[in-house]
Amino acid sequence: MIVFRYLSREVLTTMSAVSAVLLVIIMSGRFVKYLAQAASGQLDPGVLFQILAFRLPSFLELILPLGLFLGILLSFGRLYLESEMTVLAATGVSQQRLLGWTMVPALLVALLVAWISLSLSPHAMTRVSMILNQQDAMTEFDTLVPGRFQALADGSRVTYTRTLSDDRAELGGVFISQKRISQEKGKERGISVLVAEKGHQETRADGNRYLILNNGYRYDGIPGQADYRAVQYDTYGVQLPKPEVSADISDRDTIPTAALIGSRDLRLRAELQWRISLPISVLVITLMAVPLSRVNPRQGRFLKLLPAILLYMAYLTILIAMRGALEKGKVPAALGLWWVHGIFLSIGLGLLYWEPLRLQLASRRHAAEVAHG
Repeated sequence: MIVFRYLSREVLTTMSAVSAVLLVIIMSGRFVKYLAQAASGQLDPGVLFQILAFRLPSFLELILPLGLFLGILLSFGRLYLESEMTVLAATGVSQQRLLGWTMVPALLVALLVAWISLSLSPHAMTRVSMILNQQDAMTEFDTLVPGRFQALADGSRVTYTRTLSDDRAELGGVFISQKRISQEKGKERGISVLVAEKGHQETRADGNRYLILNNGYRYDGIPGQADYRAVQYDTYGVQLPKPEVSADISDRDTIPTAALIGSRDLRLRAELQWRISLPISVLVITLMAVPLSRVNPRQGRFLKLLPAILLYMAYLTILIAMRGALEKGKVPAALGLWWVHGIFLSIGLGLLYWEPLRLQLASRRHAAEVAHG
């Protein structure tokens, strides 16, 4: 029991450290992406951390299996390097027994991943979808910051306001630069520059929103040419386009797992099998990680790390590829993703029993040579 607690603590501690590092790396990349969308006016800066918080479960359901895999490799590799595993083997601890001990914390991780993928992640992705839908209903002026030039994502419009009221309805010192595109050829025909003393937003009966500018000028022309046209106006209306938020989620990510069960839609069946595959993969990679962690102390603990990671990546890549094939009907739904788990389960069993079998055969061969010698 003492050895079991020691091994479990080593695996879970290393897994937590590796998972935390991976989570920071992934969330940093996503934060930079969302920050760029906020800077371009596609997202309200106030919802950035909400989106990241609700995206956390979808990150964890992929990070935790990899963290466990690397945790077993690193922790057990250190034990082999320091000859602690040799001592355990001398006391009668076999690879099968070691695997049994390791499966206990792996089962806990599998249950956690199952809860995240089957329940928590769909609910969180629903909240993300709601936030993004709210952002889609906003205009560029809902995310405008006074005193800063702000461009739309496609670069077709640059907007600036010197002041902005608390309710974001009244603007002062407005500047708008917009490209003029030819409707026939889709080519740029120059730019239009609007300046106004003040402006306010107005919603028409058809639901479209307009910026009404007062006391200003409009300049039309082509940069580099001196034939600009200037028009003074008292009132001028500009339709406000809705920014398109780039969302990397699909509608199936938000569907509760209970609604997927029994569906005949291939996309939904593929989604259900994918959610179930994540906790199954935790147990399969544990079976592969235990024999792969076995290293010679003279070879170093990182000798098998790269091949092990490549094997894990092959497992995950094939699962993702077969998920797409199942959605398109290229793989029978009954076969689904289960055969992928079967193949890598066989690989894990082969790795587990190959080394003892090789040593046994070598011992017999040596005994035969001595007998005939």
